[in-house]
Order: sequence, then structure tokens, then C-alpha cells
Amino acid sequence: MNRKMTVKMTALVVSLSLLTVGQVQAQKATLTIESWRNDDLKIWNTIIIPAFTKLHPEIEVKFAPSAPTEYNAILQTKLKGGTAGDIIACRPFDSSLELFKAKYLTSLNDLPGMNNFSKVAKTAWSTDDGSSTFCVPTASVIHGFLYNKAIFSELGVAVPKTETQFLAAMKKIKDNGKYSALVMGTKDQWESATMGFQNIGPTLWGAEKGRTGLLAGTAQYNKGGFLAAFKALAKWQPYLVSGYQALAYPDSQNFFAQGRGAVYPAGSWDIATFRQMNPKLELGAFPPYLFSGKQCTISDHPDIGFGLNAASPNKEAAKVFLSWLATDQFAQLYANAVPGFYPLADVNYTIADPVAQQFLSWRKTCDKTFRSSYQILSRNTNPNNENDLWNASSSVLNGSMTPVEAANFVQKNLASWYGPQKGK
Repeated sequence: MNRKMTVKMTALVVSLSLLTVGQVQAQKATLTIESWRNDDLKIWNTIIIPAFTKLHPEIEVKFAPSAPTEYNAILQTKLKGGTAGDIIACRPFDSSLELFKAKYLTSLNDLPGMNNFSKVAKTAWSTDDGSSTFCVPTASVIHGFLYNKAIFSELGVAVPKTETQFLAAMKKIKDNGKYSALVMGTKDQWESATMGFQNIGPTLWGAEKGRTGLLAGTAQYNKGGFLAAFKALAKWQPYLVSGYQALAYPDSQNFFAQGRGAVYPAGSWDIATFRQMNPKLELGAFPPYLFSGKQCTISDHPDIGFGLNAASPNKEAAKVFLSWLATDQFAQLYANAVPGFYPLADVNYTIADPVAQQFLSWRKTCDKTFRSSYQILSRNTNPNNENDLWNASSSVLNGSMTPVEAANFVQKNLASWYGPQKGK
């Protein structure tokens, strides 16, 4: 081969090499994730994103959260201005539904992996009729009870399984006088409903049958299982920590973390908080206690999902990432990085934290639902069903309303505006 031909061949090889590099660079996509979970920034940057990038080096992912209280407003501004990221962290129910209705989010019905989620798991990010799901259901929180294992052991208290056993345990701890039996305040109101009424109530109103009955107008807050839940909640009053009426949520956390109380009605998100506040605290957990003839039920409440920005220039890459959120690999990483927040995909994973794993195990033995007021029923501003439940539940515990009065108050306000409940 002469020198002239060699030079031509070399030039051709270089040209082809540059073309290949250019094609690779052109195929490389950069995805930006919008979220309100700025406390998770380190977890995403050091655990979750590196694991995905290892599988898909052709896709770069950036986690760009906003302050939780500012997220909705900032996201709306970005979406309207065309500057929002490719992937949108979705709050449950109406705030994300409105984004879908405004065509900012796209339907993910055909996304690979969506068959890993149950109908209940999809509800928080689906249209009212369930025909379109627009965010990948990513994680939920579970309700139950945390308890101080050292106090139970010292006082010879058995972990309760039924309401009768629970009340007997509370009486035994109270009568001993050394520790408070039940650590929860009513000052902020929301705990009374969230960790009280919505914790033990689902077992009484029959999980999804009761919750969807409210939507259909076939169940009411002042009848059946919902009224029974207010009556069951009232039985907590004698065992609450002294001065509970003035106790705010952080006060209750501090009190329990200091080892001064035996039982803490909880959301699983509190597990990590107590691990940080007092690593020596001997935590245990038990599910919502049983009532005679009732199936164990947990509130497995949706917390966060992820959707696709309809204006994203990187839709195919974004779908690859969103599909990965439905895998067991992501579930394993996320559940251990954020103990107490549970992946919603029906895949196999285990959690290193023993208490967080206890909460997770209840999914296998109990029926599942979520908070009764979150889908559709709190769309009205005044009255608002969620706020009414805060008010009513705290009033029952404070003794300023009877359970019947509380139930009638909530039902009357709901019936004042929600069509299927009018006249009920």
C-alpha cells in the first residue's frame, strides 16, 4: 500500500471514529428530577443514582429538590415556563391529578413495570375513574405502634394483639406510675386523626370497603365502623401522657425518645427519627390491634411517586428510569436508605432495620387501605374533611366532644357539599 493510500485510509478511520463518538455523545441523555424531598439529596446522590447509572451509563441523572413548603409553587412556575425537569416527584392525590389534567404529566399506563403495582397502590396517582395512572407509585408509610421494649420487660407487659389486651396493658403501665402509658399530644390535632383514628379505624370500617363506601355514599362517618372508630379512640384518653392537651408533635417525640413513655402511636416515618434522637432506645413495634371478628388492617398510606414531564425532551430515557423504579433493585436500595418509607411495588426486598422490617411484614398478614379523607373527600376548602377529622379526633381525646358528636360533626360537614353523601 502506497503512502497516499495509507494517508487516505487513516483519514477515513479517524472520520469514522469521530462519527462514532459523536453518535455516542448524541445518545447520552441528562435527566433532571424535581422533588420536595430535599432531606433525601445525599441518598439520591450517593446510593440511588449511582446504582442506576451503573446499569445505564448512557443516562445521566441529576436530583434537584426544592424546599418542601415551596415545591408546589416552584414546580408550577417551572412547568408553565417550560423549565421543569424531566421527571416530577408526585405528591399523592389531587395536587398531582391537577398536573395531569393540565397536561403537564403524561399517562404511564403502558410503562414497563406498572403491572408490579396493585390497584390500591396506583389510586393516589390515578384519575378518579382509575383509567389513567400518571406517576409511578414509589413509596408509602405504614401506621402502627412503637413501644419501649425495656419498659415492657421491666413491668412484665406483653405485646398486645387485641383491643382488650391493649387497654389492659395501658392500665397496667399507668397503675405502676413510673412511666406514661401512651405518648401522644392533641395540641397540633393532626396526630389525633393520623396516628389515632386512621391507625385503628381501618380494621373497624373494613379497609377499602369502608373507605370506598364513603366515596359512593354507602357508608357514613356516623354509622358502622367509622362511628366505632371514634368510640375506640375515646378509650385512649385515660392513658395519655399527663398534660397531653398542650403537647405538640415534637414534644411527644422528645418525651418518647427520652424513655419516659411506653407506647407511641406511630407512622413508620418516626423510626428514623427515633434512631437519630436516641440510638440506645430499645424500639419494638406492633400493628393496629384487633377487634372481635375483624380482619387486621393497616393504613399503608401513599407518600411519593414519580411522573414524566410531558414537555421533556428526553422522554425515552426518562421512561427507562421510571421503569427502574418498579424493580426489586430500586426497592431494596430505597427501603434501606430511607427506613420507614416502603416501596409500593409488589417485588421482593428486605430491610436491615428490624423495626422497619416489622412494619413491612404486616403487609403479608393484614389487609391494606389508606387514610379515608385523602381521595376526593378533601377537595372542598370549607368545610374540609381532613381538617374536620383533625378537629373531631382531638376533641374526642380532649373530652370536648363525645364520639357520637364527633362523628355527626364530620358527617354533617361532608354531606353539606359532597353529592353522594347529601341527605345521609
